[in-house]
Amino acid sequence: MPERHASPPPGSGPAERAAAAPPLPGPAAGPWIDTHCHLDEFEAHAGRAYQDRVRAGAARAGVAHCVVPAVELGNMDTVRALAHRHGDSYALGIHPLFTGRAGDGDLDALARALEQHAQDPRLVAVGEIGLDFFVEDLDPERQAHFFREQLKLARRWKLPVILHTRRSVDKVLKGLRDVGAEGGIAHAFNGSLQQARAFIDLGFKLGFGGAVTFDRALQLRRLAAELPLESIVLETDAPDIPPHWLYVTAAEREAGAAPARNTPGELPRIAQVVAQLRGIPAEALGRAVRHNSLAALPRLAGLVPGVPAQG
Repeated sequence: MPERHASPPPGSGPAERAAAAPPLPGPAAGPWIDTHCHLDEFEAHAGRAYQDRVRAGAARAGVAHCVVPAVELGNMDTVRALAHRHGDSYALGIHPLFTGRAGDGDLDALARALEQHAQDPRLVAVGEIGLDFFVEDLDPERQAHFFREQLKLARRWKLPVILHTRRSVDKVLKGLRDVGAEGGIAHAFNGSLQQARAFIDLGFKLGFGGAVTFDRALQLRRLAAELPLESIVLETDAPDIPPHWLYVTAAEREAGAAPARNTPGELPRIAQVVAQLRGIPAEALGRAVRHNSLAALPRLAGLVPGVPAQG
């Protein structure tokens, strides 16, 4: 959150892209787990009833569970309540994009929140945390301080982490090596094969979402096709990172088209694209990513309808 990775093919418009959306996989491929979804943003955009419709639509599409990460102190109670209301799960953390406005006491408040909710089975990770070197006016030293301190909190409570790594993969990896971590997910992974292997060697899974659906995302699609299947989890980052069939270009927005809003209900179609890239049935991909999601976020065990706890 929030990021964009690719452009639609030239000469296409919203109607053509929508028509090119892959069909939903059959029910046997699910249930699906969206390992990264900012579901709280839908209420902020258009109210709770709209948010509930979005979540219900995702459930009808086969998405049985969403992991909802916090981004700052101000939405931690929101994501926790939301996860409990929908039977989903949540993570608590301070996103690098919000470190500029985070107060000096926010890390202490996060520590208290993690302690207060340590026994809540729906608290599955510390996140979304990490580094962002795409936004130029963010202080890299302040980001690094928040990142490292949150890694320490995650280790204290033996929780995995959900990582933001936009244009910062090597620095994030260095932080993990220096401080340590209980594993987790490199969200919206868009690095190199060497960087992917480095995360895997540290016990992390790599999150793939809407960006992989763009034909021009050649390196990302190659990674999705060739990385070990046990290293991949799926996500939407909704309402951000829309797949190509939802993408609205800047020119289209200037002409009056509404901006794209991704939803967790798109996850099964994104999965269909990944399965096609790998040349495997959606059912095989579904089994693998469910297993991988529980391995990355062990507290998901027992929370996801239709998914037994791993033995």
